[in-house]
Amino acid sequence: MTRRLIACGLLVLASVTACGTRTPDNASQTLPTAPSTPSSTASSAPASDNPQAASRDGKRCDSATLKGEVVPTDAGAGNRYGKFVVTNSGTAPCTLNGYSGFQLENASGAVPTKLERKADPGPTALTLAPGAKATANLHWSVVPAGSEPVQGTCQPEPTKVSAIPPNETAPLSTPWTFGPVCSGGRIEISAFYAS
Repeated sequence: MTRRLIACGLLVLASVTACGTRTPDNASQTLPTAPSTPSSTASSAPASDNPQAASRDGKRCDSATLKGEVVPTDAGAGNRYGKFVVTNSGTAPCTLNGYSGFQLENASGAVPTKLERKADPGPTALTLAPGAKATANLHWSVVPAGSEPVQGTCQPEPTKVSAIPPNETAPLSTPWTFGPVCSGGRIEISAFYAS
């Protein structure tokens, strides 16, 4: 009996040791957006890896000095790609560093939005001169997923975006003309980079 237990134990140990551990694929790393809260509030919170970095170089870019627009760039097989472009419409340089908050809305209020930050490109401190632009990449799906209806629209149709610049609290508003966002309103967004 003891020999059988020892043999079984060695067999289990050998099989566990033979299994390797999986290494994560950093190319498709998704960063968390915020602690678990309802999607309508979690998705609108801006973020930066270093909130103090932007303020060292001067005034941060805020909703009063930024004008935003969403520009489509590519589409295929149910995927949509675009860019969220902000322009410094102020009269002085301002700094921007990190991710924008991004909440889809319509006349009834917030529309389901699940924002996922992408690590490529990561946060970089930018100084925007008056008229200069910064861009964040966007990716979303128009294919119903999970329990979303196959006929009709997968989610309520948004008409605008409420976007909060990094390290700020007041949103700026820009039109959304790209229809519903499926997969529960899932949108991938990059940090801002110079454009």
